[in-house]
Amino acid sequence: MAYKHKKVRDGDVMEVGFVGAGRMGLAMLRNVVAAGHGVHVFDLSEAAVAQAVESGATAAASAADAFRGDVVVSMLPNDRAMRAVFLDSGMLASASSSLVHVNMATASVACAADLAAAHAAHDIAYVSAPVFGRPEMAARRELNVMAAGPAAAIDRAQPLFDALAKKTWRLGDDPANANVTKIAGNLIVACVIESLGEAAALARAYEMPPGDLLGVVVGSLFDVPIFRIYADLVASERFEPAGFDLRLGLKDTQLALAAGEAANLPLPFASVLRDNYLDALAHGAERKDWSAVTQVATRRAALATG
Repeated sequence: MAYKHKKVRDGDVMEVGFVGAGRMGLAMLRNVVAAGHGVHVFDLSEAAVAQAVESGATAAASAADAFRGDVVVSMLPNDRAMRAVFLDSGMLASASSSLVHVNMATASVACAADLAAAHAAHDIAYVSAPVFGRPEMAARRELNVMAAGPAAAIDRAQPLFDALAKKTWRLGDDPANANVTKIAGNLIVACVIESLGEAAALARAYEMPPGDLLGVVVGSLFDVPIFRIYADLVASERFEPAGFDLRLGLKDTQLALAAGEAANLPLPFASVLRDNYLDALAHGAERKDWSAVTQVATRRAALATG
């Protein structure tokens, strides 16, 4: 099926495969389409594909059908899905060596290394390029891309990064560098969220509105987007709909622990966070935003919320 080509400002139209169109992937895809590139998309969710088609993409019959063009972007939810699609299926053996595969999902360091090796074995350029940001930031092109892999391959993908993000950070030739950065960054954000939750619980313990305390702290000490976004969510307890599922927060914390274990590196804060995510899941937070982990501190102190 042919791509729908349009004029692209300041550059050539690219044929882009897109594998994975969840909340984040769909927001990214829409910006790529808006920039004028032809997009061929596959997702297991028919509803997600339908939304992508409504935005101007063309539906692919399978992941293999989408794995073609100039650049393929993948945004799958976990290692298991990435291994199934790109390693276990045999897809790479029949893929064109002229394309660049840009994996923008959060993968473990071990999975990233296996993906890079498999692509090299089939002479396919592989770039690891996870992002910092939430779906609403993706919609506004406010993501930060961490790109690692062959410089020439990153150059080829740069027009797409420019279409969906505000900045690209180049982190060298080893794709795993981007994954280590993403995992470490998410661990820092998780620690920020936990600290906001404990501060909110402290405010409640003294019958002070959490928003008052967090407003002062963020406005005077940490006036940056990540603190503002999560301070607002924690103070208002608006955990649904989720921008980033709590179970994904658990997954990313487990990725940090696995990376630390592989390097004989203890990560005690990550261990605490893992237990808190499990606590939150045990109390029904399956469909909530990962910032709902902050309810754990409040609940343990038997403090009223709302």
